[in-house]
Amino acid sequence: MRKYTLLFSILAHAGAACAVLFTTVLATGELPVPRDGSVFVSITPPPPPAVPPAPRPHVEPVVENHAAPIGAPEGIRPEVERPLLSDIAEPVPEGVVGGFGAGTSAAIPDEPPPPPRTVPPPPVRVGGGVTPPKRIGYVAPTYPSIALAAKISGYVILEATIGEDGTVRDVRVLKSIPLLDDAAKEAVRQWRFTPTLLNGQPVSVLMTVTVTFNLH
Repeated sequence: MRKYTLLFSILAHAGAACAVLFTTVLATGELPVPRDGSVFVSITPPPPPAVPPAPRPHVEPVVENHAAPIGAPEGIRPEVERPLLSDIAEPVPEGVVGGFGAGTSAAIPDEPPPPPRTVPPPPVRVGGGVTPPKRIGYVAPTYPSIALAAKISGYVILEATIGEDGTVRDVRVLKSIPLLDDAAKEAVRQWRFTPTLLNGQPVSVLMTVTVTFNLH
């Protein structure tokens, strides 16, 4: 009898415990939030300040001369009408040399051509059919003092160019004595001769002249 009572008591307690367990699990109410001794706070740092953009370099605008202007220019003066060449030039009759065509045209005077340059004939050398001119003016050479002190004497041979009028135009040394050359040329340049004729016309001639220097 006691065994049955004990078994029934155990089954009753087990049924009550199951009922309480199922009631708790199947309950739809909100469960209490358990207390937590640790509180975690998340702190987010502020974003860094934005870096300002770098300034752009200043670039001078390039203006092209052949580019079309953007705006209309101001202060444009009206173009002055110029008279035509036919309005200011004297008309010439048709067919006249110097005109531009038939009818009225401008006369352009022709410049006269420059005169031809006359090249003098080269001098001829005395000899053959050319008679040497006669000396009509004479200047004695001056003996250089340095040549006298050095007791230098002798003769200097020169070639003289005598013009159509008988004046000596050029002198060059053929046989030289250095201390006497200048004195000889200076004297011969002052000599005068008769004009030389060739076929009845005066011509310039080349002739050899000898200047002698003596100490006695």
